[in-house]
Amino acid sequence: MFSHLPSLQLLLLNSNSFTVIRDDAFAGLFHLEYLFIEGNKIETISRNAFRGLRDLTHLSLANNHLKALPRDVFSDLDSLIELDLRGNKFECDCKAKWLFLWLKMTNSTVSDVLCIGPAEYQDKKLNDVSSFDYECTTTDFVVHQILPYQSVSVDTFNSKNDVFVAIAQPSMENCMVLEWDHIEMNFRSYDNITGQSIVGCKAILVGDQVFVVVAQLFGGSHIYKFDESWTKFVKFQDIEVSRISKPNDIELFEIDSEMFFVIADSSKAGLSTVYKWNNKGFYSYQSLHEWFRDTDAEFLDIDGKSHLILSSRAQVPIILQWNKASKKFVPHGEIPNMEDVLAVKSFRMQDDLYITLTRFIGDSRVMKWNSKQFVEIQALPSRGAMTLQPFSFKNNHYLALGSDYTFSQIYQWDGEKKIFRLFKEIYVQAPRSFTAVSTDRRDFFFASSFKGNTQIFEHITIDLSL
Repeated sequence: MFSHLPSLQLLLLNSNSFTVIRDDAFAGLFHLEYLFIEGNKIETISRNAFRGLRDLTHLSLANNHLKALPRDVFSDLDSLIELDLRGNKFECDCKAKWLFLWLKMTNSTVSDVLCIGPAEYQDKKLNDVSSFDYECTTTDFVVHQILPYQSVSVDTFNSKNDVFVAIAQPSMENCMVLEWDHIEMNFRSYDNITGQSIVGCKAILVGDQVFVVVAQLFGGSHIYKFDESWTKFVKFQDIEVSRISKPNDIELFEIDSEMFFVIADSSKAGLSTVYKWNNKGFYSYQSLHEWFRDTDAEFLDIDGKSHLILSSRAQVPIILQWNKASKKFVPHGEIPNMEDVLAVKSFRMQDDLYITLTRFIGDSRVMKWNSKQFVEIQALPSRGAMTLQPFSFKNNHYLALGSDYTFSQIYQWDGEKKIFRLFKEIYVQAPRSFTAVSTDRRDFFFASSFKGNTQIFEHITIDLSL
């Protein structure tokens, strides 16, 4: 309607009943300098409402019903000297973050912007609001890639500035090694180690050498080494069947610059065993105990001392401590009243040590070290759970609880309440492990499935102020 008024310099639209100003509402007013839209009922202004008004020096939106303005609505107003927003009450939440920042940067004179909410900011000025950084971002997990095969464990390692993932596939009798593709931005096949009923693949890096421990239910377990000349993994060493008959977990650790790994054996006659690197290979270093059907081993540092926690189907989790004199693990204690624990995982937050205890029947537990013992801080209903995995991305701490009977649940740490709160549910058939993988400044977690596809979720940050 203004297309034939290119020389207009002053426009008054006061005391009408306008409720909306849409995109390009003032197209054609190339030389407009004063625009007053006061005393209306305007609730909504489109982002490009003032597009083209590069000569505008004075804008008044006083005494309307505005509670928010779209991001960068004033970006075309290169000549703006004065902006009047009096008589409006703004929601000073995330949608006002851009305006909060713009007010600190603009050279224009702007009237006070008053807040109607949230409650803590009511009748205060937007300039007096503290930072929006924490309140205005949230996170989510979205499916990034689906791998069309089943799996029971996932391990990740870095080699020569590349990120790799080793996936145990018992039904396909493979240990599939994937590599992150920096061009396609997904995980692609790199190598395939074949075997019999593989239940675990664990990478070990010794100097510039890359090994993968392949744990099998049948045919014995083996160690493979990456051969540069063949650009693939070749068999390097066998692990004696007499010691390891039903491997359930492989845990890698280092003590005094020496490399070890332990295999938890879950057979009735099993013998969970620690292996040590001797510059030529890995040899059995210590038998931990037998007849206990160990389900998981977790290495952790407690008050500067090395420990192992072994969980078992036959007894409560036991704590072993490294003895510096004998250079062996010795019994140190137990975690009482926690029978039939499938897995133990440790993690740290703000220098505090925590563990998770996974139980298929009954509640799983989150416990915290209090300088003397582990004490429970939270119980999580977990019927049918096979894994409770802690992981962290960008100072966000999560637990992934996988269940055979229902949706898998992701919990997020609530720093104020000091507990984990349910954050999101995802559907994974018979989940067996969750593994965090970071590459190219992007964060993922792999959800292995015993009965369905393996899924890769990406952790994303969402800016609620956009």
